Amino acid sequence: MAVLNIRVEDRIRDQLKELADDEGVSLSEYVRNLVMEAVVPVYEPEVKHGDEPAQETLRIIDRQILSMLHRILGRVLPEDSNDVDGDLDYQLMRAKILEAGYTGEYWYETAGFSTELSKRDCDRVSDILQMFRIITYSIDRLEKDGATVDDELKYSLEFRGFDHNDALEGHMASYVEFLMRDGDRWTELKPQLERNDGGNSHHRVLDVYMRMLAEYRRIMDGRERGFSRTDYFLSLAELEQIDEASIHPSNRKPKG
Repeated sequence: MAVLNIRVEDRIRDQLKELADDEGVSLSEYVRNLVMEAVVPVYEPEVKHGDEPAQETLRIIDRQILSMLHRILGRVLPEDSNDVDGDLDYQLMRAKILEAGYTGEYWYETAGFSTELSKRDCDRVSDILQMFRIITYSIDRLEKDGATVDDELKYSLEFRGFDHNDALEGHMASYVEFLMRDGDRWTELKPQLERNDGGNSHHRVLDVYMRMLAEYRRIMDGRERGFSRTDYFLSLAELEQIDEASIHPSNRKPKG
C-alpha cells in the first residue's frame, strides 16, 4: 500500500482530528476515507436506491401495532373513500395479513416507501443549493455594479437539478422538490430549474457539482468571517474558478 504525505496548516490538522474523534476513528483513517470519497465516483451509491424491499418477518408487537392502526384508519375513513388509503375493506384486509402472518403479503406495508436518502446525501443537496444561491446572487450583484458577465458563463453556472434516470440523483431531485415545496425557499433557483426541464439534467451531474462545491469551499475558507451578506459574494474571477472546477481534470485545457 502506498504512503502519501501531505502538509496542512495546524488549524486544519486540529479540525480533522476533532472530526475523526467524533467518528471514533484515527486521523489517518478519517483522511483516507475523505480521499476515497474524492476519487470514487459519488454517483455510485453505497446502497441500491428504489423501493424498499418487503419485510421477510416482523416482530409480534409490530404486527399488533400495525394491525390496530389499519383497523383504526379503516373506521375513520369516509364511506366513499377511494384514495391511496383505500376503504374500510382494504384496511381490514391489511390488518388480516398482519394478524395471520402472511409474510408473502408483507409488501403491502412497504409499498411506495423508498430507500433512505442518507444524511450525507441530504447535506450534499443542501450545500449544492446554497452554493448555487450564492453564485446567483453574486452574478446579479456584479451586473448591478456594471460588470459584464458572459452569457456562456452564466449558463454554465446554472443549477440544472439532477438526473431523474439515475436512482440516487433522482432521489436527490425529489428532495430538492420537497425543500422547495412551500414556495418561499430557494426561490432564486426555481427559474433555473424551469429552464432546465423542471430540474431534470438528463445526465449525471453530482460529480460535477461536487468538484464545483470543493472549489467553492476553498474560496470561502480563505475568507475572513463576516456578518454582512455582501461578505459572501463571489468575484468574477472566483466564479470563473468554480466554472473551471466543473470540468473534469482530464478535459481541462493546459494553462499558459
